[in-house]
Amino acid sequence: MAKIERFTDLKAWQEGHQLVLMIYGVVKTFPKEENFILTTQILRAVISVTNNLAEGFGRRYYKEKIQFYSMARASLVEVCNQLMIARDVGYLNRKDFDFVWEQTDKVGRLITGLIKSIKK
Repeated sequence: MAKIERFTDLKAWQEGHQLVLMIYGVVKTFPKEENFILTTQILRAVISVTNNLAEGFGRRYYKEKIQFYSMARASLVEVCNQLMIARDVGYLNRKDFDFVWEQTDKVGRLITGLIKSIKK
């Protein structure tokens, strides 16, 4: 396994970054009247996932790392909620929803594993 020297080396960050790109792609299809409502909310939440992973990586003490990684996981849950809203109001079709949802699940498992590895 390669040595982790930068936050960008974290698998959780890498997959989270892919999720950010996916979300940017799907919100382009949202109605314009959603620009300052759901679109902004979901983008802020998904960016918060990778921001908190990066900040947690930069923290010196393990309790701080866990705190930021936990905030990343909480932001991911927020993204999940917003994706369900987008699906349920008809902004996301089932195929696109399932594709992005699978990535949120992957990122969530990686963040949980990261937290567990630090607690050891």
